[in-house]
Amino acid sequence: MAQSQFATQFDAVLFDFSGTLFRFEEDDNWLDGLSGEDGVPFDVHQSAEIMRRLTAPVGQMVDMDAEGLFAWQNRDLDPALHRRAYLEVLRKSGVIVQEQAAALYARVIDPDCWTPYPDTAATLCALNKQGIKVAVLSNIAFDIRPAFAAIGADSFVDEFVLSFEVGAVKPNRVIFEYALNALQCDARRTLMVGDSEEADGAARTVGCEFALVQPHPTTDRADGLVTALADFGFVQER
Repeated sequence: MAQSQFATQFDAVLFDFSGTLFRFEEDDNWLDGLSGEDGVPFDVHQSAEIMRRLTAPVGQMVDMDAEGLFAWQNRDLDPALHRRAYLEVLRKSGVIVQEQAAALYARVIDPDCWTPYPDTAATLCALNKQGIKVAVLSNIAFDIRPAFAAIGADSFVDEFVLSFEVGAVKPNRVIFEYALNALQCDARRTLMVGDSEEADGAARTVGCEFALVQPHPTTDRADGLVTALADFGFVQER
């Protein structure tokens, strides 16, 4: 597929990051020794729920006071609030040892700890070769560019539109308009691809089409991007 191209009526594609192009998947030893207040290690179900709370694109994961809620609602606009919010989520999820919570959070914001989907690099490469503009549009509070550089795909992305850098978050139409202006593309000829109907699907409010992908584990979604693009007329050319 690396040599493939796409023939399509679209001029640009906007991609979400988490659950779309990359996924935060724990290494086998990340949760080793992780324990609750009673000192008992978390079981596999508890660990899976913690990971879900760390990566869910929308929704409030735990009950919070006013200060915590403010941090949560603005987490993707400010790295300090992001840290405050997620450490609170971890604490409310039972990870009360500060060192454990801090270590796990450090992995969340480390681009090297994010796993690309199997078709991410090849899809971005194919779009680039076809002359289709690409932006990565993410609600996030840390720089994800190194994750793309690590798989040799950073040069295939024309614009990184990151909420903490541009001061707007999905589903606010402002962030989509920012991306379109940066790419100098017409919304009617732009497709948004993401894993959240609520956040990413809001691209429709500015006139874009929207393709939904499921944030399955990377081992279970080999060609999700190719399939989503094909549904909107992106025909692979070899």
